[in-house]
Amino acid sequence: MSILVDERTRVVVQGITGREGGFHTKQMLDYKTTVSAGVTPGKGGRKFEGVPVYNSVQEAVDKEGINVSCIFVPPPFAADAIMEAASAGLGVIVCITEGIPILDMTKVANFLKDKNTVLIGPNCPGIISPGKTKVGIMPGSIHRPGDMAVISRSGTLTYEVVDQLTRAGFGQSTCIGIGGDPIVGTTFIDHLKRFKDDDGTKGVVLIGEIGGTAEEEAADYIRQEFNKPVIAFIAGRTAPPGRRMGHAGAIISGGQGKAEDKIKALQEAGITVALNLATLGETALSVMGKN
Repeated sequence: MSILVDERTRVVVQGITGREGGFHTKQMLDYKTTVSAGVTPGKGGRKFEGVPVYNSVQEAVDKEGINVSCIFVPPPFAADAIMEAASAGLGVIVCITEGIPILDMTKVANFLKDKNTVLIGPNCPGIISPGKTKVGIMPGSIHRPGDMAVISRSGTLTYEVVDQLTRAGFGQSTCIGIGGDPIVGTTFIDHLKRFKDDDGTKGVVLIGEIGGTAEEEAADYIRQEFNKPVIAFIAGRTAPPGRRMGHAGAIISGGQGKAEDKIKALQEAGITVALNLATLGETALSVMGKN
């Protein structure tokens, strides 16, 4: 099975006529994702790779019955794009855009409080249910259908972990990049709750990094509520305190967010932590007992 997206997903790409939006729309179409519409204000009535382009998300919803948005809108306009998609009633919004101002995302977070919308990102690679659909920029070729889930704060590390899982014989149910910004739409816990109830998911790989307390909170939830095997990796063990490493959210400050603290919390919750990323596939074989 899968969570949030599957073969019934109908996608609208906001920013479809831009360079990034156009390139990754083609990749999604090649993966057989049902991209039913695109949105670029002022360019309605055109087509891109056979996909009709509309001036607004609401128009695309009304005409094409879309239910998921993928956003490639430039940072100054991305917050408005998220709120437009939520206002149109979309259940899942995937925001790929990097560099959205924190103040803008604060407004988005408040706006979404009373909306029945799941926001993935921003600054994320998206979500993929292998063999069914992908919404975002994940390379489809390394994924295989299966029963291991992946939740990650890092896009690049997601690809490395998925490749190792696939090589070790583990397909994936759904892989989600939640994003590395200080304010993101969904957390590890949000998706762990979904995977807990997904009969098609037998285990989870959690990829964290320094900064914040998301991993410690996830460890506490797993210890109390989650009964499936979890394997974790924490990036940034050698990062110096006070210096941002890669992601806007990956900074150690105020005595919080250190890799060793996250690893300790995860291990105390009974989670197997791979200290070397190169051994994650082997760790999965050990934990899941698969030959």
